[in-house]
Amino acid sequence: MTRRDFLRITAAAPLAEAAPATTVETVTGRIPVSQLGVTLMHEHVMVDFIGADQVSPSRYKPSEVFEAALPKLKALRDRGCTTLMECTPAYLGRDPELLRRLSEASGLRILTNTGYYGAMNGKYLAKHAFTETADQLASRWIAERRDGIAPTGIRPAFLKIGVNPGKLSEVDAKLIRAAAICHAATGLRIHVHTGDGVAAQGIVEVLAKQSVHPSAYVWVHAQTEKNRGIHQQLAKAGVWVELDGINPRSADQHATAILDLAAAGLLARVLISQDSGWYHVGEPDGGQFNGYTYLFDEFLPLLKKRGLTEQQLQTLTITNPAKALTPATV
Repeated sequence: MTRRDFLRITAAAPLAEAAPATTVETVTGRIPVSQLGVTLMHEHVMVDFIGADQVSPSRYKPSEVFEAALPKLKALRDRGCTTLMECTPAYLGRDPELLRRLSEASGLRILTNTGYYGAMNGKYLAKHAFTETADQLASRWIAERRDGIAPTGIRPAFLKIGVNPGKLSEVDAKLIRAAAICHAATGLRIHVHTGDGVAAQGIVEVLAKQSVHPSAYVWVHAQTEKNRGIHQQLAKAGVWVELDGINPRSADQHATAILDLAAAGLLARVLISQDSGWYHVGEPDGGQFNGYTYLFDEFLPLLKKRGLTEQQLQTLTITNPAKALTPATV
């Protein structure tokens, strides 16, 4: 699919769902939600899997990451994509200043996050995450939203949490409660790396106890749950079902899941992305740094071939991201 073809498909009327005064924070400043355009909901630039107790900016050279990432981001911008959500959380390699430089150089709008990643049994949680209360953790994230991520002043556009598969552990449930408190104070949606449907259902239950509607929750990596009935159940409740990790090996599985939700009348609750990128700190030259263009070059044409209309593709790439990124009224 050429950029001209994609722009024709996604050229759209103004988004009625986003009022002109509704704004979202990018790493280069605040913009109207209506200007987000074609948006990838879950990607990474750089990650560091050393663990929260050892992660440090001294472990990498931002200039080297910049040189590796910039061509990938420019190639994405050439496909007609205008916004990328960078989902690397604190203690896993989050670098807002690097993202700002890349945004300015590539022409892409880039969004960053606040919140903590509790998956992988807490390897990427700072020690205070185990000892502080949900209110104390939430206060940290609220401060980043209010004052910006120190020392950059860059404000997050969403919450990024991670939990383990299965029944929520004590610390995982605390992270969700903290996210609910932060959501109530800031309006930020809660994007949760969620292992499976059991964890997803548990998250909805915790949020309900905090009087937070399911629509505040973005079920990240929903494709890991093979029971599509749970996709539909939670989508009907209002949860955003994010089918990311799209790649050549998963294309058929992802397309079928999307088509099933569309057939059930639930396409308006679906988000898509690739979970791609991944400059790995500590590996020579960042290891295998995947690009971001497969979704535009191959996957969207596949969806169209399998029956989705141009309007439905626009729903997936423009309308739904704008709705999901519109902060709730607080």
